[in-house]
Amino acid sequence: MQSESKVIFERNSVEFVTVAAQYCTFLEDVQGMEREEFVDTVLKILPLLYVKALLLPEMELIDDSEEQETYVTEETYALMNAQLADIMGDRDDYLDVFVEDMKYSDQPVTRYISEGLADIYQDIKDFIFVFKQGVNLNMHNALATCQENFKLYWGQKLVNTLRALHEVRFIDN
Repeated sequence: MQSESKVIFERNSVEFVTVAAQYCTFLEDVQGMEREEFVDTVLKILPLLYVKALLLPEMELIDDSEEQETYVTEETYALMNAQLADIMGDRDDYLDVFVEDMKYSDQPVTRYISEGLADIYQDIKDFIFVFKQGVNLNMHNALATCQENFKLYWGQKLVNTLRALHEVRFIDN
């Protein structure tokens, strides 16, 4: 087995791919879902996605000369965001204090659950798209990129969104 195969077929990698695919599939099938059911399910998937990302083995890009293929277009993102915003309705927005802009503002920064979930979806779906193609080198690089994006971007977005979803589910009902 080639060196890039070793990491991508490791148990923790396979489990991350599984949960990531479940997250994408769930969000793609939410049309018409009631907010209570949606929030309840997302509150179960997000922590699992976070834990599985934490358990990934440390990895680096093998070949960064090629740009990774993407699946999520601006239109796909906008549609996903709109569907999620529709489900969340008047409970979509929340105040976020873990943003860089907060250092320079005396006003709270408003974020949206739908946008956070769509942002995570975009990164995860692009990763799953490349992974499904089955080319070991590309799979390895997609996993390494997804791991790096988790550390720098969507991991924080996930926990912030999770906090807001927790409030929707348990506080002010």
